[in-house]
Amino acid sequence: MHFADWVVLSLFFLVTISIGVWAYFRVKDSGDFFTAGGKLPWWLTGVSHHVTGYSGAVFVAYAGIAYSKGFTIYCWWALEISAVIALGAFLVAPRWSRMRKKLGIQSPTEYLSTRYNVPAQQLIAWSGVLLKIFDVGAKWAAIAILLNVFTGLPLNTGIFLAGAVSLIYITIGGLWADVVNDMVQFLVQLTAGSVMLITILSKLGGIRALWTMWDRLPPSHAACFNDPYTPVFAGAYLLINFLSYNGGTWHLAVRYISSPRGSDARKAAILSSALYLIWPLILFFPMWAAPIFFPNLANPEHSYAKMALEFLPAGLVGLVLSSMFASTLAMTASDSNTISAVVVRDILPRLMRRTDFGDRRKALRLARIATFSFTSLTVLIALNARSFGGVLGLIISWYGALVGTVAIPMILGLLPWFRRSNSFSAILSIVSGLAVFASIKYFFTASLAAQVGLPVATSACLFIVTGFFFPTRKKATTEFLDKLSSD
Repeated sequence: MHFADWVVLSLFFLVTISIGVWAYFRVKDSGDFFTAGGKLPWWLTGVSHHVTGYSGAVFVAYAGIAYSKGFTIYCWWALEISAVIALGAFLVAPRWSRMRKKLGIQSPTEYLSTRYNVPAQQLIAWSGVLLKIFDVGAKWAAIAILLNVFTGLPLNTGIFLAGAVSLIYITIGGLWADVVNDMVQFLVQLTAGSVMLITILSKLGGIRALWTMWDRLPPSHAACFNDPYTPVFAGAYLLINFLSYNGGTWHLAVRYISSPRGSDARKAAILSSALYLIWPLILFFPMWAAPIFFPNLANPEHSYAKMALEFLPAGLVGLVLSSMFASTLAMTASDSNTISAVVVRDILPRLMRRTDFGDRRKALRLARIATFSFTSLTVLIALNARSFGGVLGLIISWYGALVGTVAIPMILGLLPWFRRSNSFSAILSIVSGLAVFASIKYFFTASLAAQVGLPVATSACLFIVTGFFFPTRKKATTEFLDKLSSD
């Protein structure tokens, strides 16, 4: 990179940390740190929900898929996500906000002791925390790969640099720092992505390349499904995406929890859905075009970075790299904040029964310690990402297969149609899903669709079937669900 690129990147880091310092003075207690006091406006929530739904892994792992397989990445990822968020805007999103108002929750697992019981809550909390360690570790590994391609920095140095910036601003500023940075980062992404699109279109001969470019690529690149991303895989991921983007991925649930009312959460979800429908088309186009400029690329995961380095002038390369950093920091900082909420609100009170967690100063101090500790642990995982199948292996195989399993009792348990399912249903569904994943991963050879789909399908079936044959008899469950039906 040129000197101008380093200046742009440095300014981006400075703005990010400065927002964290600004947010520090807005945070008075754990409620401010974890949920922004329930005062997030719907438009800020919607943008934040969208931005934190993907990371720099999009420019690495998903760029590799776009380079090798073409349009399918939009169909099973962005288009599916847009559809499931739109559905969740009416079924799920408002219920998260209502739980904060009516039950006083600050973490996405806090309600589970009411909906099921404490053992079910603890199983889900611990499983989700462990799962997120791997997911966030993949994001650090992804941004380190980008830094290596752009700047030549060693991978481990890149991981430490990205982790350090996130540690500073999220530890001191909490959710306010997170969501305000999300807005700034979205503006950076919007600028960088638009510049990249215009540049590539000009190299391909103008706007007509939007539809003529595909004639210069293998025919399979224009297909909605391209092996191993088959219709079966897309169907499995449709359920996973519904669970994940409506709250199974915890930091996305926190966006809704922090909305003033259920109606605000609904509007935020609709905005996020619209952004997923439109923005990825702009974002992925250079990745789809990459084989035209760089045929037979040795590592497809480097395709987007190579396009930026080849075609963008000095200064704009730094802007594009900043946008990639922005995506990663948006998600990883959100995860760190949310995981610390689960640890402080749901796990530590069960382990440290003599500690007064009602003390505002003590709760806030614990929140910051938990945030720092979790982020540090994810950096260690990133340093060993190759042991888990690399970035793509961590995201699609590990996280994709397991997030749905843990999310089944969380999301379905919020819907009145599944009120009969109880704590036994929740625990059995998670344990069985994890067992199926382990069996497929280590003892059988199966397709990617089976690796991703079978664990969550097993969990869903057992959760529903056991609820039918062994229904809950708790009156509190019915009362809990009724409270969530309206603002």
